[in-house]
Amino acid sequence: KAALVYEAIDAYDIYSGVAARADRSLMNVTFFLNDEKLDTAFLDSCTAANISTIKGHRSVGGFRASMYNAMPYESVEVLVEVMHKFGKKYASKA
Repeated sequence: KAALVYEAIDAYDIYSGVAARADRSLMNVTFFLNDEKLDTAFLDSCTAANISTIKGHRSVGGFRASMYNAMPYESVEVLVEVMHKFGKKYASKA
């Protein structure tokens, strides 16, 4: 599940992962949008797709996708679809 999200992060220059590649978590994927002005639009896209609790910690910011065992694979696919659509719309590479 985490690999799907990391693939989307790495595919578009609009996203930046928080952790170094060697330290990436399989349970909590954290990332930022490189243009903070787009954070609200990204959250709105997530909300429209019924994705909740994606916003990162209030003191750190960014976004966090928690993918514990109970998280269905299909839910991760929905997030990745939103990330791809958002990336294609706002990133400079695809």
